Amino acid sequence: MEPAEAELFRLADDELVLAERYTEWQIFAPTPESDLALANIAQDEFGHARLWYDLLEDEFGYDEADLVWERDPDDFVHSTLVELETPEGDWADTVVRGYLYDVAERLRLEALEDSSYAAIADRVAKVQGEEEYHREHAQSWLDRLTASDESRERVQAAVDRLFPHALTLFVPTEHEHDIVEAGVRTRSLAELREDWLDEVVPALESLDVEVPEPGAVVRPEPLGRDGSHTDDWFALHEEFTATYHELGFDEPAELRGENA
Repeated sequence: MEPAEAELFRLADDELVLAERYTEWQIFAPTPESDLALANIAQDEFGHARLWYDLLEDEFGYDEADLVWERDPDDFVHSTLVELETPEGDWADTVVRGYLYDVAERLRLEALEDSSYAAIADRVAKVQGEEEYHREHAQSWLDRLTASDESRERVQAAVDRLFPHALTLFVPTEHEHDIVEAGVRTRSLAELREDWLDEVVPALESLDVEVPEPGAVVRPEPLGRDGSHTDDWFALHEEFTATYHELGFDEPAELRGENA
């Protein structure tokens, strides 16, 4: 697999799966404003996924069915952070997930601004503008939820649950050396991980939220990036591809004669 191809799969799969999780909140968010905001964010993430999948189609010869609808769930390389099912009614969990992801996404996009692969670099600015709004939304809700002891406890529970999975955002694959060596991404995942920790840890601690010591975090057994996933992912994949299969899009069209 080419370095740019491998990086595009990471980008696209993360955005697609996160968008699917966000859509589950439509009409269930705590306020009409947050409902609309999350619907817009989900739409943005679907758009970003489409942007990166389009490059895989244009540059590497894939088609949409290969990339999404007929692709084996074991072949997706998104982080486990984005695939986890949200505990029922736990808005804090969604907010924390968004915050942890959005900070990492900003750092990743910054490392793609000067990508040697022009088709990627040309699209980064559009994604960055929309991602900035996503971060602001997550940060605003973090501030609100940590303003009282009761809701801060929910934030703390979400951080405890999600932080180990957020670290899988930075798990390298066999293509990592080639991606950096070729200049597709100008910084390594190890460097991005350190910058991410330098930002999210003090930010959460300033809100009186305890953050696990990264060195003491038990690494999740499914890593996502290597094709290993939680049961939550397989259930989600079956759900969002169901309509495609039910409508028979995966079956070849059948030509029938006039008297068939």
